[in-house]
Amino acid sequence: MKIFQIFPVLFSLVICSIIYHLLNYYGVIGGRALKISVLEQTEWVRVPYPFQWGIPTVSVAGVLGMLAGSLASIVESIGDYYICAKLSGAPAPPRHAINRGIGMEGFMCLLAGVMGTGNGTTSYSENIGAMGVTKVGNRRAVQCCGVIMIVIGLFCKFSALLVAVPDSVVGGIFIVFCGMITSTGIANLLLVDMKSTRNLIIYGVSVVLGLITPYWFGKEENSAAIATGIQDVDEAITVLLRTGVFVGTASAVILDNTMPGTLEERGLGQWQREQDEAPDNQVYDLPFGISKLIYCKWCRFVPFWPTVNEETNS
Repeated sequence: MKIFQIFPVLFSLVICSIIYHLLNYYGVIGGRALKISVLEQTEWVRVPYPFQWGIPTVSVAGVLGMLAGSLASIVESIGDYYICAKLSGAPAPPRHAINRGIGMEGFMCLLAGVMGTGNGTTSYSENIGAMGVTKVGNRRAVQCCGVIMIVIGLFCKFSALLVAVPDSVVGGIFIVFCGMITSTGIANLLLVDMKSTRNLIIYGVSVVLGLITPYWFGKEENSAAIATGIQDVDEAITVLLRTGVFVGTASAVILDNTMPGTLEERGLGQWQREQDEAPDNQVYDLPFGISKLIYCKWCRFVPFWPTVNEETNS
């Protein structure tokens, strides 16, 4: 049925949750039972407001820790942008589009801190996986989903209902999403000469370091492995080394730029030719005709604004 192709994640979530709770109710499997009391005790509507939990405090340790986390998040977001473009069939995002995306994520993180949500706003790889599964990459559809999520976020009953979703069901969906993200990321190496020993070493070392380094630093006995004598610096470095995306990306970047290799071997030659042959890129233009201002001289000083040179190159 076509409806299952349109809403595969939603139907999978609902059907599997119902089956899980039925099996749990009849004692076939053990696990977390449905918490009806959570739905009963939760209020219907709550409107957030700035500084609802009090005025935030600022410390050097907190700033350095969040700076390290933000740096790792930026690395992940840039990868998300390229994978999203590849899945949707769009050209690779130009520099001004990446700058605009990173800047907007920073602004939304600032807004989230003011509202006291307790978490940052950034690109989530799970959403990229959902786009790959549902085959929906239309910008208007994503905008409508954003409006729906803002409205639903005001109703606490809906959030309480999500608490009833079993962890095993969520984990199963994440397996599909993460698998889609991983396969799409590996597909980006299509232009790279994977018969080269150089590239195999870079790929293997970066993947292994991205997996084992956060695991090692995540152990309690290794929590004090970084000891520079400055606690704030130690915490910032530890945050970075516990982030697999940052460790893997940093390792790959360092190795790729220090080990000798030709442009064709690295895949950059074919990448540049595809970029030169790409049609006029308009999917990353600013809305409402604002991109027409690219001919203003001051635009070249704004990092997130498309310029004449970038438009010509794309």
